[in-house]
Amino acid sequence: MTTLKSKLQDDLNAAIKERDELRSSTLRLTLAAITKEEVAGKEKRELSDDEVQKVITREAKKRREAAEAFAQGGRTEQAEREKAEGEVLAEYLPKQLSDEELQQIVAQAVEEAKAAGAEGPRAMGAVMKIVNPKVAGQAEGGRVAAAVKKLLAG
Repeated sequence: MTTLKSKLQDDLNAAIKERDELRSSTLRLTLAAITKEEVAGKEKRELSDDEVQKVITREAKKRREAAEAFAQGGRTEQAEREKAEGEVLAEYLPKQLSDEELQQIVAQAVEEAKAAGAEGPRAMGAVMKIVNPKVAGQAEGGRVAAAVKKLLAG
């Protein structure tokens, strides 16, 4: 078992013992998503820590989107629950980049792309190829794309 998956399992056991309903249900759902990912495809396999992290990121994104949808629908209690679950999952993800840090990385990538001959809005793909490996897991794709667009347009 990978170290991140076993940490989730240990934390789930602790949450159950402490009768922390929110934490235990969130971790249970996340572990189910990890297991589903492991058995997807032709044969069962063990996920690496990076793959487990991607599953957790995906689950956290689902919670964020659900919270927004519930808030727009006027179901604040449900939105708060989804936000709280997202915060539990955030503990297992790498620290997110601040806007300034992201801006700095994107600016550097734009310079690299310009040096390679890519300019204007069409350089988006080239810049994203440079930025994505640098910010993997530390910034959401939409946030990165918005920052790149803003810099290329400016």
